[in-house]
Amino acid sequence: MSTPILQSFIADRWIGATAGRALHSAINGREVALTHADEIDFGESLAFARGMALPSLLKLDFQQRAATLKALASYLMERKEELYAISTHTGSTRADSWIDIEGGIGTLFAYASTGRRELPSSNVVHEGPAVPLGREGQFMGSHVLVPKRGVAVHINAFNFPMWGMLEKFAPSFVAGMPCIVKPATATSYVAEACVRLIQQSGLLPAGALQLVVGSSGDLLDRLEETDVVTFTGSADTASMLRVNKNLIARSIPFNAEADSLNCAILAPDVTPDDPEFDLFVREVFREMSAKTGQKCTAIRRAIVPAKHIDAVAAKLRERLLKVKAGDPAVEGVKMGALASKAQQADVAERVAMLAKGNEVILGAADGFAPVGEGVANGSFFAPTLLLCRDAFANKTVHEVEAFGPVSTLMPYDDFDGALELAAKGRGSLVGSVITKTPSLAAQAVLHAGAFHGRIHVLDREAAKESTGHGSPMPQLKHGGPGRAGGGEELGGIRAVKHYLQRCAVQGSPTMLTAITGEYQRGAKVNEDPIHPFRKHFEEIQVGDSLLTHRRTVSEADIVNFGGISGDFFYMHFDEIAAKDTQFGQRIAHGYFVLSAAAGLFVSPAPGPVLANYGLDTLRFVNPVAIGDTIQARLTCKRRIDRGNRPDQPPQGVVAWDVQVMNQRGELVASYDILTLVAKRVG
Repeated sequence: MSTPILQSFIADRWIGATAGRALHSAINGREVALTHADEIDFGESLAFARGMALPSLLKLDFQQRAATLKALASYLMERKEELYAISTHTGSTRADSWIDIEGGIGTLFAYASTGRRELPSSNVVHEGPAVPLGREGQFMGSHVLVPKRGVAVHINAFNFPMWGMLEKFAPSFVAGMPCIVKPATATSYVAEACVRLIQQSGLLPAGALQLVVGSSGDLLDRLEETDVVTFTGSADTASMLRVNKNLIARSIPFNAEADSLNCAILAPDVTPDDPEFDLFVREVFREMSAKTGQKCTAIRRAIVPAKHIDAVAAKLRERLLKVKAGDPAVEGVKMGALASKAQQADVAERVAMLAKGNEVILGAADGFAPVGEGVANGSFFAPTLLLCRDAFANKTVHEVEAFGPVSTLMPYDDFDGALELAAKGRGSLVGSVITKTPSLAAQAVLHAGAFHGRIHVLDREAAKESTGHGSPMPQLKHGGPGRAGGGEELGGIRAVKHYLQRCAVQGSPTMLTAITGEYQRGAKVNEDPIHPFRKHFEEIQVGDSLLTHRRTVSEADIVNFGGISGDFFYMHFDEIAAKDTQFGQRIAHGYFVLSAAAGLFVSPAPGPVLANYGLDTLRFVNPVAIGDTIQARLTCKRRIDRGNRPDQPPQGVVAWDVQVMNQRGELVASYDILTLVAKRVG
């Protein structure tokens, strides 16, 4: 059977018929795929993305693109076993591939949920609130985020060919940017298999995702001002790419997430008898063995109190000696191979550099023997644990990274010294602090937060649910300063915003309402005889408004509300004490005012409004005294079409701006009320 030739997916077609570079199994060295030697016309690729994919994407709104992402995630999850079979060639165990495959699909699900929960059913995100720029409130300013109308180029690393691709694609797609993905060649067969499934799903607009197998050629030289480049890989490669003349000349954003010398600190309050001691050993062990240490977040420097350094070294050595390495198909194998022979040689060279002047606690000489057929031709590497007795004097341990199952122990005398050692990595993606003392955790974050993109604080309580030192989560930012690249990925809605353009806007409240898709106070409203709560979702428009009848607040209202709520705070019931306050008299409960306002604007009969599920931005602005008369204005602030779900009646979300005023026209309460509103049709 001939070796398959990988193809690139460019301008909605697969190209590549001429064999190029051979790619080999990390397990046994057998040839598993060939890259293609055919040249890619990147001018055609970019023209297709701009001319075909971009208009198609922008015909959809944030909500619709998020729904598409969810459908794609479900499609891939149903076909994950095809991807697991291919992923074994990378040297990964099933657990390693789970991080890459289901972790990547899980990120699609996460951004589908984030988009549907936090973004409007439009292509404009209002970053409010608007601020008045004039005395009479007729000139305002605010910020909006709009699609960049460009192309996102994603350059990925070899260690996570699927997760690395999908965690960048997901927020780009939600933001409305077509993507051109360039995976690392060594494991590009996994990315190609994933893109083939995505293309076969038929869910994406043509050109929304293009794949480059092999060289990126002159792609970066052809990019324009509205484009974005993201990179994951070595710090050296990031430094080379970010100085591309075209990127600099056009001020094209370049986001880098680079490998870094991440650390874990065992705090001085932890003793060998504490659960935290074992948690530290477990974290270092896991980051050395999972994915054979090929994680940009892996622990490269384990910083330990000098009095416990030998105990930690002994425990780690004991655990690492028990790891069974080899072909993941062999029962009991827990650690696979490095991704390639080139990577094997690179790690060996860097371990030799790290070993100079340091102790080798565990290495290849300790009986490392991978199991399985043909593993002698594979890319296996022995777990290697080093000990640097004086890490303040040894620069190498803070500058050289061996991207494999390698970590260096280093002792410290006091906690300030530990934090100083952590900072010597000159910026990293993640640092862990294992402690049982909250004040030490606070001290660590205050100091180390400047040098790390994420700080993982671990104790016996968090251990029950902790996802671990090396696991970036879609909800939290991934990236770090300095050597780690200075970029950011993930972080929930923050990642989507990286692919949107922020723009300041100024104008009248009516104009800002039209621009932002959100009602701004002072804008023209639409008042008609139909109560807003009697309208179905499709019939409600931003600016639909109701000015209610009035209600005078009595002492009986305050007494009755206090009896029902149990709130007998002196301001509402003690006339003598209330006279000594800034208000000079008894006042109504704020929540009574809120309840009374609801009574003014609610339409009580069954109708399209299905439920009230929350309040936002609640403020009690002025007091309401006995005898004051209140009135409310209810105005549709924004609408979000959630689409139709099989488990719910067709519905959307409407946010209503509520202003409660007294008889003098003064604002006494202000808030947004959120309602689920039924659609007239499915």
